[in-house]
Amino acid sequence: MSYPLTRVLALLELLQTQPGLTGAQLADRLGTDVRTVRRYAARLRELGLPVESGRGRFGGYRLARGYRMPPLMLTNEEALVIVLGLLAGDRLGMSTTAPAGAGALAKIERVLPDPLRAPLAAMRDTLSFTTDTVLAQAPETGVLLTLAQACHSGHTVGLRYRDWHREHTEREVDPYGVVFHSGCWYLVGHDHLRDGLRTFRIDRIASATPGAATFTAPDGFDPVTHLTASLARTPAPWRVEVLIEGPFEDVARRLPRTLVTLTATPSGVLMRAQAARLDSVARLLASLEWPFTVHSPDQLRDALGDLAGRLTAAAERRPGDPTT
Repeated sequence: MSYPLTRVLALLELLQTQPGLTGAQLADRLGTDVRTVRRYAARLRELGLPVESGRGRFGGYRLARGYRMPPLMLTNEEALVIVLGLLAGDRLGMSTTAPAGAGALAKIERVLPDPLRAPLAAMRDTLSFTTDTVLAQAPETGVLLTLAQACHSGHTVGLRYRDWHREHTEREVDPYGVVFHSGCWYLVGHDHLRDGLRTFRIDRIASATPGAATFTAPDGFDPVTHLTASLARTPAPWRVEVLIEGPFEDVARRLPRTLVTLTATPSGVLMRAQAARLDSVARLLASLEWPFTVHSPDQLRDALGDLAGRLTAAAERRPGDPTT
């Protein structure tokens, strides 16, 4: 009996990517009938692939649980996406403590055919970035995966955490989300020890143990918004408050939310920030196209005046004039 090879391989692909499809659903995707799907499944079993099927009219097909196919079969586009993702992850500092990225890239290159391996190796060796590699303290792989699973399943986790004073504490946390930002991994959640929302650097988590207790995250809670607002409130020498006379949406697009908090008011957008250097705040405000009023501190007005003086001098300078 003859079996069209392309359809048998297509069935195998569907079993890997969409397990549980019924015979009718598979027949529809393959452009054939249910009886033919059964023959294709039998053919795969003859080839040693553990294809399972549920009983009854609506029984679905799947590969046996835990079965792994030998080497990857990737199109050029799929292979390129994976390689670029690994290279970008390493550049952004998203790798974990083990050299998993380099190992994964080596394995992918090893199983690919020569016509595809050569151009991907060329991409790896010649790709350049306009930003420097982020050097960050990478989290433990096991910790990161435990936290992600707990966030997804809604289970409390026990943490052994080291704060910036290098003091260790034991905590029970309801994890709401994992966020990667500027080379660091963060966990946002409800800390039972402090009875409030907290942000944890994941590279400071020595261990994470899944718990049996469950929780429900607050409706509409956004871990990214909470993290950026928390970072903007990090203590610094100067507390800045400026009223910007522009549309809230446009102002929000121009100002980094990790540095400032914005509040819409009838008069404009109230910007608050903790700043280490006022000259940096002055340059940030000067880059905006809307009028603004400094509420505090008064020293920010001096910093703006100094910047204005330097810009005026630069505007008046002619070729050949001495610099001061």
